[in-house]
Amino acid sequence: MKDSLKFFAWPAIAGLLAALLILDRWVLPGGGQGGHGTSAPVTYAEAVNKASPSVVNIYIAKLVNPGNNPLLYERMARRMPRQRIERSLGSGVIMTGQGHILTNHHVIAGADAIQVLLQDGRTANARVIGTDTATDLAVLKINLPDLTPVELGDSDRLRVGDVVLAIGNPLGFGHSVTQGIVSALGRYGLQLNAYEDYIQTDAIIHQGNSGGALIDTYGRLLGINTLIYTSSNASGTSATGIGISLAIPISLATYVMHDLIEYGEVIRGWLGVSVEPISLSTGGQQQALMVAAVADNSPAQRAGLQLGDVITHIDGEAVENGRQTMLQIARLRPGDTIGISIQRDQQSMDLRTIVGVLGPSSPAN
Repeated sequence: MKDSLKFFAWPAIAGLLAALLILDRWVLPGGGQGGHGTSAPVTYAEAVNKASPSVVNIYIAKLVNPGNNPLLYERMARRMPRQRIERSLGSGVIMTGQGHILTNHHVIAGADAIQVLLQDGRTANARVIGTDTATDLAVLKINLPDLTPVELGDSDRLRVGDVVLAIGNPLGFGHSVTQGIVSALGRYGLQLNAYEDYIQTDAIIHQGNSGGALIDTYGRLLGINTLIYTSSNASGTSATGIGISLAIPISLATYVMHDLIEYGEVIRGWLGVSVEPISLSTGGQQQALMVAAVADNSPAQRAGLQLGDVITHIDGEAVENGRQTMLQIARLRPGDTIGISIQRDQQSMDLRTIVGVLGPSSPAN
């Protein structure tokens, strides 16, 4: 009897499981996931909702004097005001609960009045805490309660292909979101700023997006959207390069912001050398820096660096990327002591020096 029950029971159970599988995959809504899939998210609404209260719209007013053409002024004096107001716009990101806002220097350059509009509709006048033209960054401050600082991500862990979202105020439309991927990292050589280390994305940004947030799919800040890079075609009749958007990594932006808040300017380390990246191996895998110039009375000169020396290590770390190494030196604090390993005439040498202060008259890195 028990054997006969087993004979009939197993086919019945198998049939029931097959029916449930068919219902789940082809009949029930959700395509087999019941509407609760565990794969990559198909919506970024949570990330946007999390970051949006931290992104502000910035409105700028400038007083502009009329042209100095005497004949034009004589003819139009009775109809033209002596000054006119020029308006522009941009975006910013709330970084602290005390009201510090990070944006681009070019957004607020020359402004006579700056007004900030929050996502919840509140407005406030902003004052400039400090600006840094070398990175095109600026810090503003507003006095409002119950602000929502953005959560910071780790831009140093970004990978090409990561999904990113850009939030800003394009063309004055108000809060807008675009989506893309990281197209490249460490973009430089554009000669847009002295310290170029851009995140390149294909998330579309327009005028007004500058200073806004580049976030990950968890709503964490990765960078400050700065501009779209365009160039004219061969005939010079139209712009090319659509989809090449550039953002300043938040690791660099927060370093600049803290200095601007603390000191009113960015204090950068200085060695006083000009260097050229070279390869030490035939395959180009191992890089180094060849000293091309040494400034007089500089930390590098006092340490004994000479023309033609090849820098292989900084503080024991191999030079893997010449440009990144110089950016690293710029982030050092004046007074820090660092070790420099060099090769000179087929001999290895270890030098030590005290980092100086990079000033307006400093002739080299």
